[in-house]
Amino acid sequence: MLLNGDCLEYLKKQESSSIDSLVTDPPAGIAFMGKDWDKDKGGRDAWIVWMKEIMEECLRVLKPGAHGLVWALPRTSHWTATALENAGFEVRDVICHIFGSGFPKNHDVSKAIDKLHGVKGESYVDHEFMRRNPGKKLDGIDRKKEYSGTEFKEGIEGATRNKPGSDDAKKWEGFGTAIKPSNEHWILVRKPLEKKLTVAKNVLKHGTGAINIDASRIEGAFTSGWSKSGSKGGDNLSMSGKNYDREPKPDNPNGRFPANTIVDESAVAELDEQSGVLKSGKLSPSNNVKKSTGWSGGSQANRVKNTFEPNQGGASRFFYCPKASKRDKGHFNTHPTCKNTKLMEYLITLVTPPGGIVLDPFMGSGSTGVAAIRKGFKFVGIERETEYYDIAKKRIPSSP
Repeated sequence: MLLNGDCLEYLKKQESSSIDSLVTDPPAGIAFMGKDWDKDKGGRDAWIVWMKEIMEECLRVLKPGAHGLVWALPRTSHWTATALENAGFEVRDVICHIFGSGFPKNHDVSKAIDKLHGVKGESYVDHEFMRRNPGKKLDGIDRKKEYSGTEFKEGIEGATRNKPGSDDAKKWEGFGTAIKPSNEHWILVRKPLEKKLTVAKNVLKHGTGAINIDASRIEGAFTSGWSKSGSKGGDNLSMSGKNYDREPKPDNPNGRFPANTIVDESAVAELDEQSGVLKSGKLSPSNNVKKSTGWSGGSQANRVKNTFEPNQGGASRFFYCPKASKRDKGHFNTHPTCKNTKLMEYLITLVTPPGGIVLDPFMGSGSTGVAAIRKGFKFVGIERETEYYDIAKKRIPSSP
């Protein structure tokens, strides 16, 4: 069900305790790209009151124990978390999504000082910048084809920078006002369980109260065996003394336990470049650990009951990585903060019981709805802006 209008008004019409999960990307209160829908409503306190009222209605329509994942920008994530707690949600965790895209909205202080003094410093071509960023734009011009790696082709203008001209500017060269964004938060919340019910009893009565761990495991990332140096892959306990008596458990065939960190493909490349390929050796059942692992010492190192297969890869294999899709945007999608559908599929699966209903009161261009339908869930989406609502209708299968 897709609805075009004010989410607060529509939520008030929804039946109480009828929704299984909340997955949404609300405004952050920073007036992103000058958009009216992202303004701060008059400041921190006013914004929190506004968001609290909406989240109170979300809480009401969710079933007892239902979970939610609510997006937040690090800069104002404390606003969002405060509004969620004030509305009655329990904050359970924060998933940090790390990405390589994005650019700093930085104000070059030395340039501003020169402008203040009416001075313009000597111009130069920043070859090092272009070497490291061959596809980036410099002064609004894409240099990927024009730059040979050592110099710009003749006739190309505007590919220059300026050195500080005034003495004051020279003192503050290299200073700015912002750092590059590389992560976003998904605040994991839960509506309180029904009074006097345990998690198990709440799950049996309402179908909510737990998250889907096995369906969200990281494929191909297993705990594996022990390295030749003798470090323990199962639970990181020491192999000496009594601790070794705790035999590590066999790997879960479904993959590694989901973490509160998610990385995108560009972040994966950076992480694996730094870590290199990590290897752990195979460990077979044996009465002589010293011979099979190369480890010696410890009075209880005399038995290994299970087989642990070798494993290798970069450090990123321990975290989920959603694969980017060119179809997410499309030529008709004008929403400035369109989310990766694969990421949304993963988040929805984590917090929604099988066949459950997903609520998104800030639907935008419909990425949550697309993901919900693809994974076999039902969906209720609300969007105030008609432009984005129309895009969502085109993207979400079988939408009315």
